[in-house]
Amino acid sequence: MIELTSKQRKELEKAAHDLQPVVIVGGAGVTDGVVKMVDNSLTAHELIKIKFNEYKDEKIELTNKICEETDATLVRLIGNVAILFRESEKDDEN
Repeated sequence: MIELTSKQRKELEKAAHDLQPVVIVGGAGVTDGVVKMVDNSLTAHELIKIKFNEYKDEKIELTNKICEETDATLVRLIGNVAILFRESEKDDEN
């Protein structure tokens, strides 16, 4: 997990503005499948949104759990939507 400056957070928030949530936390909560989906989405996109349809009272704790398990950084939690970022592991060997 990396630490973001306020300027980096603001830039990532702008970039995420038009994104649709790719993962939705529903009645089953944060399962292994949800964590795997978040991990795969971060690998593909670096910046994603997660929407909480259920467990809205626990969204901070659940988001922190997801971040720990996927090595992602929470950019911002706005309403029931979390914006997560994880830098790509691609090497610039080209």
